[in-house]
Amino acid sequence: MDLFWILVVLTILGLVSFGIQIIAVRSYVASKSKSSEETSLAETCPSVSILKPLKGLDDNLFDNLESFCKQDYPTYEIICSLQDQNDPAYRVARKVKEKYPDKDISIVVQKCEAGLNPKVNNLLPAYQVAKHSYILISDSNVMVNPDYLKRIVKPFEDPRVGLVSNLIRGIGGKTLGSILENLHLNSFILGNVCALDKYLNLPCVVGKSMLMRRQDLESIGGLQSFKNVLAEDYLIGDTVRKRGKKVIVSDYLINNVNEYWGFRKFINRHIRWAKMRWKIGGMKYFSELLVNPVFVSLLPLFICGPTKRTVSLAVMAAFLKSTGDYFLGRRIKAGLHPLAYLISPIKDLLIGLIWFAPITSSTVMWRGNRYFIGKDTVLSPCPEAMLRMWKSRIQDAINEKIGWVGLAGRHIWNYTNSYPIQ
Repeated sequence: MDLFWILVVLTILGLVSFGIQIIAVRSYVASKSKSSEETSLAETCPSVSILKPLKGLDDNLFDNLESFCKQDYPTYEIICSLQDQNDPAYRVARKVKEKYPDKDISIVVQKCEAGLNPKVNNLLPAYQVAKHSYILISDSNVMVNPDYLKRIVKPFEDPRVGLVSNLIRGIGGKTLGSILENLHLNSFILGNVCALDKYLNLPCVVGKSMLMRRQDLESIGGLQSFKNVLAEDYLIGDTVRKRGKKVIVSDYLINNVNEYWGFRKFINRHIRWAKMRWKIGGMKYFSELLVNPVFVSLLPLFICGPTKRTVSLAVMAAFLKSTGDYFLGRRIKAGLHPLAYLISPIKDLLIGLIWFAPITSSTVMWRGNRYFIGKDTVLSPCPEAMLRMWKSRIQDAINEKIGWVGLAGRHIWNYTNSYPIQ
């Protein structure tokens, strides 16, 4: 069997895998519709502290925060946490607090450098002043409906449940970067989270929404234990599960609002996420390339050149994948314009190219600081002077050994490591 037919088989396997993801998402959406019809809400409503780490002006920030003020829930508090009072998000939080004086809303401004993860640093001061027995960590770009708290609290009627996370749906999309991000959230991310949980019993916790009992969080060391890792959400869920508690992926969809992302922000975000998944999954990371049928189907086009069969394979994969993405978007009511799905194959091509980033670099630039990423995404400082020294040594060694190829390698190395990943 020649290379072309091997790639044909891999493309078909990728499309079958995508079909399985579609079935998994349909199952979750059908479950949500059924539970909504039965008004399956929590019978008891324990008090909840909602921690909102804020940094800069996320899209739709005021409305996002306001949606948490409209919860049909008896007792809860909202704690907005910032590192700097000059952050523009502070003014938005103040406006929300002033509009809802009857709500228990606190704004905590405290510079915290307890660890290397800036989100955890932002959360720690809020956690220290939280009053209630249930802790909900919710990102600032999340918008929810009034029944959100009652829905996600319900699984805790089972004392064996230790954490509840949510499926996310990307909405908005007024720029190329935000459309690409929403297409990826509503296809690759949503499909894999549903399939892993449904078929492999591997719940994947997404940090957009994490609800825990305070005592369960404390039993794994609290937020302090995750101050120096990149993937704090995944590791919190994994640690809770290893301690014998159930981790639930709720079928309740929450909205991740992305409206004005730039193209570069999309690229930078997914380079960082690729490096994170590589450090978590190890060899399992290679399976991601196999479940990207569009990228795999394009390889014969570049390797063998444009022929009738290579073009036909690429067009077929792009059409089927775009159709599937459109079906998923309609199924979860993402609200993207139908024409947006025409660029879905371009998104998959970009993701396929980004897949190689962890192989060439183990550092990220995150909010102005560069870090090495170790096993399980443990972070360590990476001084720029040290990085330049090692890069220079490696480049000199390459040039000495393989000449002009080393020069090309230098350009690739510089390009890969020059992304200011935020």
